[in-house]
Amino acid sequence: QVQVAESGGGLVQAGGSLTLSCAASENRFSIDAMAWFSQAPGKQRDWVAHITSDGITRYDDSVKGRFTISRDNAKNTAYLQMNSLRPEDTANYYCAVDVRGRRYWGQGTQVTVSS
Repeated sequence: QVQVAESGGGLVQAGGSLTLSCAASENRFSIDAMAWFSQAPGKQRDWVAHITSDGITRYDDSVKGRFTISRDNAKNTAYLQMNSLRPEDTANYYCAVDVRGRRYWGQGTQVTVSS
């Protein structure tokens, strides 16, 4: 069983920044893609960004140019640098880690952006 743990959420004013971290308890050679999703209250979980094992990144249009996903393979950790935050970015952010064809989820970290 792969354990996934997110951290770094919090309360920030509009226009501010946060960096989320996602640590996976798995050998770095087994981890494929790592991704971030967001889920606002009463809404579905939406894909935000992902990064492949060789560093290729993709973003949802709503965060392109504001968020940056990265990973440190030596630490089995992915990051989501979130800049120019908006109230509509308020959500619980989940990390997903793909290992040998299976997806593992963390418990999420709350991001609240005040106007």
